[in-house]
Amino acid sequence: MSDSEDFKRNLFTPKWPVPNSVTSAITFRFGGMSSSSFGSNNLATHVGDDPRSVASNRRNLLAHIGGIKSPLWLNQVHGTSIVDADECQDGIMADGSYSRKRGRVCLVMTADCVPILLCNRRGDQVAAVHAGWKGLSKGIISRAVSLFRDPSQVLVYLGPAIGADAYEVDEHVRTAFLDVVDERNYVDRLAQAFKPKKDRFTLDLRELAKIQFSQLGVHSVYGDNRCTFSDEKSFFSYRRDTITGRNASMIWLR
Repeated sequence: MSDSEDFKRNLFTPKWPVPNSVTSAITFRFGGMSSSSFGSNNLATHVGDDPRSVASNRRNLLAHIGGIKSPLWLNQVHGTSIVDADECQDGIMADGSYSRKRGRVCLVMTADCVPILLCNRRGDQVAAVHAGWKGLSKGIISRAVSLFRDPSQVLVYLGPAIGADAYEVDEHVRTAFLDVVDERNYVDRLAQAFKPKKDRFTLDLRELAKIQFSQLGVHSVYGDNRCTFSDEKSFFSYRRDTITGRNASMIWLR
């Protein structure tokens, strides 16, 4: 299943079997107004980019997706808070938002972490979640699924993130997941998520997310396998560049 890419609009539309009432999009890093390390379609205000460039990039994004309310722009802190996008103001400290109203965009920004988009099969609720290893280990996926009435009716899309080959972590990161993953039932999949490399491990964030969704009864998980670290043309990567911008992943009811 391939994604529909629109290079003219600097974003692509994920291909997953969502209801007609649900729309999603993920931005590329090119085609914006930012320069140097933020070149060029950076959408984050907290990374040191020229605020005028970020404002221009955000206006262009709204023009491209058209006819909807402005997204809720979060202050992401690698936690587990997921807020009602219809009840909050920009800048709220949270790592996800959800909505049950038409036209309100749930949006997260990433530069290696996993952007997670969710909706139900009825097409009357959506959510967007920012999930790095800290958020995953603290239970942000459990929090996201708890917002929906029936986990078996939840659809999930995992967006571009850093690939396992580019992501090495220490033993304490692996240990942090033993409290949130049933090691006895997922021993083989955990071995795939954490592969030994000398005295460290390579980490597959998306596999960890899939394990947690499976534990919670969510089995309709789709996604994008592109690596933000290796695809420098399309995506920002904090681990690759440190000083860099952010891509945006968003979902809304139309």
